[in-house]
Amino acid sequence: MSTPVTRARSLRARHDQVVAAEFAAQPLTHAGAPLAASDLAGLPDPVRRYVERSGAVGRARPQNMRVVLDASMFRKPGQAPMRARSVQYSFFGQLTRLFLMDARMFGLPVRAPHVYRGQEATFTVRVASTVNIVDLRGVEISAAETVTVLNDMCLMAPGALVDHRLAWTAVDDRSAAVTLTNGPHEVTATLVFNDRDELVDFWSDDRPDSSTGTFVPMRWSTPVTEYRDVDGRHLLHRGRAAYVRPDGPFTYGEFTMNSIQYDVGGPAQA
Repeated sequence: MSTPVTRARSLRARHDQVVAAEFAAQPLTHAGAPLAASDLAGLPDPVRRYVERSGAVGRARPQNMRVVLDASMFRKPGQAPMRARSVQYSFFGQLTRLFLMDARMFGLPVRAPHVYRGQEATFTVRVASTVNIVDLRGVEISAAETVTVLNDMCLMAPGALVDHRLAWTAVDDRSAAVTLTNGPHEVTATLVFNDRDELVDFWSDDRPDSSTGTFVPMRWSTPVTEYRDVDGRHLLHRGRAAYVRPDGPFTYGEFTMNSIQYDVGGPAQA
């Protein structure tokens, strides 16, 4: 029988193996021509202005990214937050999202890997290194996590928004709709921008709430509250994740961007 330490290591080890395997499957290739203003011609005007404001024009289109987030997570309204840190690797060739959150809940360690790979997703939450309190897989979580992948592209990788799998629809001068098709999954979201050409909200009806272990249709949104300039890029710094429940909006996560790196050669180089 595995000891708790062995089980904890095995969960992290499995995630690290998946990350390593994805870097082997999607290594960095020679960068092509930098993203040009002419490449944005097919985007709705507010999206085009947002990409330009982000600093993506003149730089190579991102092949992958590594993101570190600090978070306060809430299980119920009014409850004290669970502090967490997550490390995420995203790949934009074959769309992949490998996310690992570490936290403490009631004094016990919590580890939560999200894996979106090969158009399929799994989501596990393990407490005290031994007990899985969430273990989701299948079509519903895969479709829902496709929305998360789309959200990451829009909020964290503006240079990736010229992707051929994205179909854009103009709404007005401050909003646009987008559909991502990835294999069997087709999801749609609406993006809202402010007068500074910053993306300030993203909402979708295609990411149901799964906090109870079942999938309940509900609007999901990720309002952004702060941007910062880093290395010539204008990127989000703080934001929230919320569901619009029948009794009112519930913010289940508040996030701060600790760091973001594009086109890393592997986990050891980050």
